[in-house]
Amino acid sequence: MGIKRRHWASAAAPLALALLAATGCDGTSDAGAKPTPAPSSTSVARVCAKPAAGPAKAPAGAVTVDPAVVGDLAAKTKSSPPSTTFWLRPGKHRLDPDRYAQVLPKEGNRYIGAPGAVLDGGKKNQYAFGGSADNVTIRYLTVQRFVAPHDEGVVNHDSADGWVIEHATIQYNSAAGLMAGARQQVRASCLRDNGQYGMNAYKAGDSIRGLVVEGNEIVGNNTGDWERRREGCGCTGGIKFWAVNGADIRGNWVHDNRGTGLWADTNNNDFRIENNVLEANDGAALIYETSYNAVIRNNKIRQNNWVEGRREAARGDNFPFATVYLSESGGEPRVKARTDKVEVYRNVLENNWSGITLWENADRFCNSPANTSSGDCTLLVPDSDRCAQPAIAKPPLYADCRWKTQRVDIHDNRFVLDKSVVKCTAKCDRMAVLANYGTYPDWSPYKGERVAEAITRKQDNRWHDNVYLGPWKFVAYDPSRVLTFGKWQGTPYQQDAGSTFRARAGG
Repeated sequence: MGIKRRHWASAAAPLALALLAATGCDGTSDAGAKPTPAPSSTSVARVCAKPAAGPAKAPAGAVTVDPAVVGDLAAKTKSSPPSTTFWLRPGKHRLDPDRYAQVLPKEGNRYIGAPGAVLDGGKKNQYAFGGSADNVTIRYLTVQRFVAPHDEGVVNHDSADGWVIEHATIQYNSAAGLMAGARQQVRASCLRDNGQYGMNAYKAGDSIRGLVVEGNEIVGNNTGDWERRREGCGCTGGIKFWAVNGADIRGNWVHDNRGTGLWADTNNNDFRIENNVLEANDGAALIYETSYNAVIRNNKIRQNNWVEGRREAARGDNFPFATVYLSESGGEPRVKARTDKVEVYRNVLENNWSGITLWENADRFCNSPANTSSGDCTLLVPDSDRCAQPAIAKPPLYADCRWKTQRVDIHDNRFVLDKSVVKCTAKCDRMAVLANYGTYPDWSPYKGERVAEAITRKQDNRWHDNVYLGPWKFVAYDPSRVLTFGKWQGTPYQQDAGSTFRARAGG
């Protein structure tokens, strides 16, 4: 299930989110140094520090669960009918001491925690809530210290549909704190310090439709440092999305995760990522990879990618590792969505390691040995046999057998870079649109400069009407073409019409 990154070589009311003030921060010059988030006088979904309290008394008709009785929650769930409400008394609730012991909700069940109610796996149980029942609600409950296996999840382990997770704290678990199903809503919750993901939005053999992630704090996830343990696995993130069709990701504070903050990977479509604060993540704030049609707007994105960007630069890698990374992803009118572009606008990107990179790997397409997307084909040609050799060599099919970075519209953003804050001298200052020279496999119809030419000049990828403050550089076609703002605006690239550029960020 892991997806490698590209390499150059081959029903609560919505929470209001106020964007953070544009303030500076202290950093260090050591390789791998992390920024310290600047203080803010405004609320940014600080739900981990101040979680909302549940009802102090059992709701009318609720079944009361006693923390003094081990396994009481699972037993009462089993003996009660569907659509039962359970109220967990204050205290630490335990499951039976068996690794597979878990709560198996029935359809429509509701689990409500009293103030101080905690479901604790004791580092023995693998799963907290599982099974296939739909429309389950979990509110005001802390779920912690479960040890799910790699790539699995603790809450909604089996990715059932219609679950609502509100005012919950899901923390200190192995693997993913939370899985996702269709029409799932995750609101006002703390997803903190989980071993692999805060949430893994993945459903085996199916897409997930209608996902809402709103007003949550997503912090400190990937404590297991899985990208180091399994190099290139692409199996981490504050949240990872796989084959999600229709998602609203809004008003969240995504910060201090080890690796990427938000990562949409493989055949996602129709995302709205808006009004979030994405800051101080070790890697990119946002990766949108081999996916389609998205709106990314009104986000505050700051101080991301200091660890990973600095590390790759220190290794001598010339690839423009960016804080917003669009990899083989773009607008596609033939895939139904609320937009037919990837539109990035009205965001503030401040003191990140580089800016936005649009990338397309010439050697990555359906049925190519270089494709790392777990055998998936594109949404335009879901039957991978149609993209097999020699069928792929017959136009026009080959064009739909690859994910394209196309129809990306980047406008009305503010890009701020002060190298004295980021503590860098080079390679942290780039905006880029590029591809590699196609070489592999020998039967590929995309060899040579064909893809580099297309992504740079022919696929309607545009920057315009932006504001740049700081010593930005621009990369086009391939990593060797590092341009000034004037050359970026001029022929043949003709980018950033109507934009303004000031080389100093201060003043």
